Amino acid sequence: MPTVADALRQHVPGYLQTFGERIPLGHRKVLSYITRCRTGELGNVIYQCKSCGQGHWAGRSCGNRHCPNCQKETTYRWLAKQTEKLLPVQHFVVTFTVPQELRPFLRANQRDGYNAIFDAGSQTIRTLLKNPHNLGSDKLGFFGALHTWGRDLRSYHPHVHFVVPGGGVSPDGQQWLQVPQDQLFHPLPALGLYKKLFVKAIKKAGLYSKLPYGMLKKNWVVNIRPVGDGQAVLKYLAPYVHRVAISDNRIEQVNSEGVTYRVKPTGKNQWATRHATGNEFVAAFAQHILPSGFQKIRYYGWMSPNCKLQMANVRWLAWLFRGWSYWLGSAMFQAKIEKPKPLLCEHCGGEMELLAITNESGRPIWCSKRLARGPPCAA
Repeated sequence: MPTVADALRQHVPGYLQTFGERIPLGHRKVLSYITRCRTGELGNVIYQCKSCGQGHWAGRSCGNRHCPNCQKETTYRWLAKQTEKLLPVQHFVVTFTVPQELRPFLRANQRDGYNAIFDAGSQTIRTLLKNPHNLGSDKLGFFGALHTWGRDLRSYHPHVHFVVPGGGVSPDGQQWLQVPQDQLFHPLPALGLYKKLFVKAIKKAGLYSKLPYGMLKKNWVVNIRPVGDGQAVLKYLAPYVHRVAISDNRIEQVNSEGVTYRVKPTGKNQWATRHATGNEFVAAFAQHILPSGFQKIRYYGWMSPNCKLQMANVRWLAWLFRGWSYWLGSAMFQAKIEKPKPLLCEHCGGEMELLAITNESGRPIWCSKRLARGPPCAA
């Protein structure tokens, strides 16, 4: 089956030739990494079967965060870590987006624009929950994840999902405070405050003069949705926080004319087929490449490792709030997270062991102690 990397290998050269120096350096670097991923151009990984001793060579992964091939293990680790942080309370997803008319501005000013959504959204949550009518405390813990796409690769729809436990620690740090069932805060004051804080962040970045006229009157959205214990929303977010907008299983055909892929339109349960020329596909993929070093997942309050209020203390207060009977009924529960399958030998089906990793010139950059016993068998 064709992959995203196959499509990029086929069409990136033509894309670079067509647009040349107009392509940002960061985009060129990412496309270069992905097109060379697991081809051997970046080096090799050497395995040996524990059962039959057969040696296996594989092209080294690029490790880029935009590469569909390289993020499966990272996704598993992130999901496992975030699942451990879940508290025994109701959780909410609060989504902040911008009007469609503002998307060209964000595309041209990605770092400052995305930062503005993060800053305005997180401040809105903290300000409203500090209000005694909602929670009455600013001792909170939550995280946000940036998405820049909709259901179709070619759509550009920047928004941030914040996963927020429905409560927080009292100002004196002695007890857990809970919001009412299915009610974090009202969306109308959240919408007004979010727009105000977004514009404030854009002014601070020195970009206010570039904002299109009349933006505050457009269709801004703040969506608040209860999501139960939070496990389902983490499983939904996990595949998206460590890859770009399209996965390999949606690619149907790659040829010299372009790329055919599947998409599920909004409001429909059936997949539809889309076709893009080579340049269209690469450009659609590249528009979701993030600025270098940009942090697309951000942690706030006691979910941040730098917070003085420790996560263990917060969890203890939440358990006390729920009561011992709830704890006894839930103590044996553990979320089931599908672990990545180990690499298996294609000759005998045995599990393989990593022996060495080489760089682009073929020189070893890491070796197992077992190599001292002799070289691995040839592939």
